[in-house]
Formats: sequence, structure tokens, C-alpha cells
Amino acid sequence: MMLRIKRVPTVVSNYQKDEAEDTARRSGGCGKNCLRSCCIPGAKLPLYAFKKVNNIETDKAVLETENTEPPVAFLDSLVLGEWEDRMQRGLFRYDVTACETKVIPGEYGFIAQLNEGRHLKKRPTEFRVDKVLQPFDGNKFNFTKVGQEEVLFQFEASEDGEVQFFPNAPIDVENSPSMVAINVSPIEYGHVLLIPRILECLPQRIDHESFLLALYMAAEAGNPYFRLGYNSLGAFATINHLHFQAYYLAVPFPIEKAPTKKITTLNGGVIISELLKYPVRGLVFEGGNSLQDLSNTVSDACVCLQENNIPYNVLISDCGKRIFLLPQCYAEKQALGEVSAELLDTQVNPAVWEISGHMVLKRRKDYDEASEENAWRLLAEVSLSDERFREVNALIFEAIASGEDGIENVNETFPEEPETNAQSLEDENAITQSSHHAMVAGTQECLVLQ
Repeated sequence: MMLRIKRVPTVVSNYQKDEAEDTARRSGGCGKNCLRSCCIPGAKLPLYAFKKVNNIETDKAVLETENTEPPVAFLDSLVLGEWEDRMQRGLFRYDVTACETKVIPGEYGFIAQLNEGRHLKKRPTEFRVDKVLQPFDGNKFNFTKVGQEEVLFQFEASEDGEVQFFPNAPIDVENSPSMVAINVSPIEYGHVLLIPRILECLPQRIDHESFLLALYMAAEAGNPYFRLGYNSLGAFATINHLHFQAYYLAVPFPIEKAPTKKITTLNGGVIISELLKYPVRGLVFEGGNSLQDLSNTVSDACVCLQENNIPYNVLISDCGKRIFLLPQCYAEKQALGEVSAELLDTQVNPAVWEISGHMVLKRRKDYDEASEENAWRLLAEVSLSDERFREVNALIFEAIASGEDGIENVNETFPEEPETNAQSLEDENAITQSSHHAMVAGTQECLVLQ
């Protein structure tokens, strides 16, 4: 049975329009300065060429040992600085820095944001939730239709092994560059999209090359408060064009503080653990002899979920060193009428950020009444049952094992006291001392009340 659910998609670009209107406009010429063949010839955009490193622990040490400075501060100047520029130019649909935000009292410190404007100016659509893998449809909105002014820079591996920045580089159409663009409906400061090999028009499905690119972006940012996320189709991705999301928020996410128990260590050094005492069941991947080892392991798991039609979300944390994989079933329950009216009335679609503990609320009532209990109740509906989670894990480990020489140290019986691997973040008070303050003079900030 095909499940369909009426949804209101997130508008991620100013050029996301009804297809009939878009077709009519194209017949008279584009005029949108987009990334398609009509506008891209001769176009130039900034290009940041990152240096590939082999050791996952020494991304920053490489630069230090060579006593060299990168040509541009990747996070502060290029990502957040250019994001600020687009905000000052009025490219966003609302001012997210004016949104009220607070840390909810409780053990985990769930974060609540009131974003009443985000559900406005959107068009209803039929969103299919029963297929994680769906073919790319060029007639629907995709990121080649965004205006070039929404693109911050191209993001590619350096050809000579050194970090380079070109402020005005031609777009290499034949090699389909990866790009970082703004999300015009941001949910937090610095909300951007990483779009791998944008001109290949890849559907929303993770592959090994693209996932490694996302880890390189997290490593290049070098700040644990800048995280990347991924939503599969069926897990609240709204655009079927391969992309990751990322933004900056200087507080620990609740999921990062949750305890874990180690399941196994792979021969490549990757440690796989299970989340404990968190409303959504999931796996945590960290370590590895190289960034490639970690990326390959998580990619294998994601591909397995995709091929088995299991919706999932991914959080890339701790500068790419810690990754949360979260299979979910909320959209399926929603389509089957198994979610309570009370939860549906909140209009919260639990994608990667909500699952990680950043609750984007659309009604004043829900924000004022936000509590750890309410957040937990919503996220518990997202999680697979324990039985189903075990079944899914068996599929994942079979897929990972097929790409490994072997798996070491499998713990069939776990100790009573779990190993706690919380992300190494500074104290929550660091929000008042974050790099957000020194970025751009006169920056408005999204106040987090604690």
C-alpha cells in the first residue's frame, strides 16, 4: 500500500515555486541567475578547496605543524560571515536571530525555539513517505533552480593537497562542483545546505563520496557547535535532491549528552555504540584510523537502510568525529493515523534537529508550555520499537561486516554501567563566550535563556 501524507514543505530557496508558474516563466526566459544551463555559462563563484587529511584526530594539527594559516577562516569568515552578508541583503524569509530560544529545564537540556514564521508562505503538497529511494524529478524544485546569490561558495578537495581559496572561480560544469548555499527558511544562525555534485542532480540518498564530503566540511569548520544533519525521504526530507543541512548553535545537543554502551570495534578502529536513556533509539559511530574509515562504515549503514526502505536521520557531531544514525518511523505512524491529535496539532515534523533535541515550535502555546516531558513524549513516537530496532541493527551489522575483514570485540553482554561517551563540549555557559559574538560587528543574536 502506498502511503501518502499531506504536508507543508519547508521552503529552502526563494525560487521554490509552483511548477506551472515556473514553466510559464521559463518559456519567456529564465532571468533568475540560476545554476542551470540557461544561466551558468561564464558564471563565477567563490571556491574553497580543502586539504584531505588521513588521520581523523589531526585535522587542525596538520596546519599547526606546518605553521601555516588557512587563506580564509572557514567557519567564521566564509560560512557564517557570508551567511550574515546574505541576511543583510534581505535574502531570508524572516529574521531567525529574532526568534525566542530557551534551554528547557531538565536533565538533558532540550532546546526550544519559537519560529512562528517558518510555516507561512508555503504551498501544500502530496509527500510520499513509503519510499526512501525515489528517482530525481527535474520538473520539481531542486537546487539547480536557486539563484546564484544564494550560493555562498563551492566546496571541493584541493588538487595540490593544500587549502586554497579563490574568491571568483569559474564553475566547472563538467565536474559538477559541490556547493554550500543558504537555507532561506533557516531554523538557526548560519543555517546552510551542502549540496554534493549539484549539477549531477542526485536524488536524496547517501553515497560514500558525498558522506565523506560532509565529514570534511564538519572537520574544516573545526567547531563542535557547527553540526551537519541529514534527513532521508520518509524521515522529513522535503527536497529530493541530495543535500545535507548545517548550522551553528553554541549549546550541547541533548543527544550528544546521552550515555552510550559500546557494541563493537571494527578492524578499521571505528567504535559502534548504542544510545541509552534517550527517547529515540540509535547508533553512534566514532573513532577510526582515518576519516575515510569512519565515513565508509556509516555510509555502509546508511546505504543498508536505504536499500531496505527504512527512513533515517543522521547527525554529524564533534567536527565529524562522532556520528549518530537514527532510524525512525514517525511519518509512517502519521500516515497510518497512529499519532495522537495532540502531537499532530503541534505541527512539529521530527527531523534530525528535533530528534537531536532542538525543538522548533510553531505555536506560542507549545513554546510557553515546553517541557522535557513534552519533548520526550514527541520523540518517543519517532523511535523504532526495541524489537524492530534489533532487527534493523542486524541488517546494518551484516552490511558493515560485508565490507570489513572482521569485527573485533563484539559485546554480546553489556556491563550494567554503560560507558558514557558524551561529546567533548565546553560548559553550556560557553554560549555567552562563543565565536558568534566576534563574527560581524552589530550582529543580532538569538538569545538562549537558561
